[in-house]
Amino acid sequence: MDSTIVKSNVQFIARQLGFDDCRISLAGRAAHADDYLAWVEAGNAGDMGWMERNLERRCDPREVLPGCRSVISLALNYLPAKEHPEVGYRIAKYSWNDDYHDIIEEKLKDLDTALQEMGGLQRYYVDTGPILERDFASTSGLGWNGKSTVQIHKKLGTWFFLCELLTTLDLKPDQPSPDHCGKCIACIQACPTQAITGPRKMDATRCISYLTIEHKGSIPMEFRKAMGDRIYGCDDCLDACPWNRFAKISRETRFHARGEIFEHRLRDFLEMDVEQFRNVFAKSPIKRLKRERFLRNVCVALGNVGKTEDLPALRKVRKESAILKEHADWAISEIKKNNRKTEKSSGKICTIILNPLKSVLKIQEKSPQVRKEFAGFKEHLNYSRPSTSTHEAEKEPSKAPLSPHANAQSSQRLPQAAQSLRSAASPESPPL
Repeated sequence: MDSTIVKSNVQFIARQLGFDDCRISLAGRAAHADDYLAWVEAGNAGDMGWMERNLERRCDPREVLPGCRSVISLALNYLPAKEHPEVGYRIAKYSWNDDYHDIIEEKLKDLDTALQEMGGLQRYYVDTGPILERDFASTSGLGWNGKSTVQIHKKLGTWFFLCELLTTLDLKPDQPSPDHCGKCIACIQACPTQAITGPRKMDATRCISYLTIEHKGSIPMEFRKAMGDRIYGCDDCLDACPWNRFAKISRETRFHARGEIFEHRLRDFLEMDVEQFRNVFAKSPIKRLKRERFLRNVCVALGNVGKTEDLPALRKVRKESAILKEHADWAISEIKKNNRKTEKSSGKICTIILNPLKSVLKIQEKSPQVRKEFAGFKEHLNYSRPSTSTHEAEKEPSKAPLSPHANAQSSQRLPQAAQSLRSAASPESPPL
């Protein structure tokens, strides 16, 4: 059968299976094989030991599949939503629901079956095989490699998975796609840890996705603050790409946000036992991370955004293992430090408000009405200030807040006090 006809059939079947793009390149040594070997030699793979194995096989698909003549590159849109749910933590969009490996492998298996009927022998991979997939995607015209090293597609932006079939079928290759990044460096500027060290240069050991997913040990101190509220992966360099304006929500509903993952507070994750963790993240890529490393990430996030009420959960989880103790202790220390800063800042605000009022009061200190209003205003401000000690706040949670009625009265008193002070002040007095 003519290779052009076979290619058309392959692309038709790929579309029927739900793939968003399907392109062909000739099997051969990857265009950036030497760059890859130098990257590995420089130690940039970190804990990703599999990237340091089978180096020659990764550089040439003909070493993987004897008789391989073509590489079929496929794209599957996974964008679950334009915005992240407002839940107090962030998770990379690709992991909001079911594991993409399971979803895509189903489709690849069906495509493989169809190609076998055409006389081909195949091997297929979803970022799990020894192949430099982005090189072959770019060579086939399935997007281009962006300055963040992420593949970019004109219609899909950065929100798609790459996968490929190596086949012995002789298929007509597509033309490469030109680089459409131009002078844009939005992705480089967006990286919180400066992991993108230059256009298409990545130090994986600095990347938050690597640190929260692949890295097995302690999160280095220099990157903990930069992690912010991220507990699994990071989308910052993807989000920054201008080509995302053309991206559409994925048709595959198994990529859309799963409720169970986003109905928790950060500290709720710390209280999950192993069984609960497995149930919440069943079929999710997060489950492969396992509970301890996931809770390590949660501790770091709480150190950045946590409150006093998160401290009991952190104190409890610190007893479980050495790595959780280290990260929970850091989080506890950071929360207390942040609370002290808040108290100090609140004290300054009260001083800024009270000092001008005191100067007005000195001018009209004989006015009983002004003195009464000022006393009430000062009482309200003093009550509104937080406890001077985080430790005291933890020890005395039983202090009853003002009743709604008292709060309402106090709120009404503020404008009244300000008005009384204005009317009582002399013409020479500075305005409040």
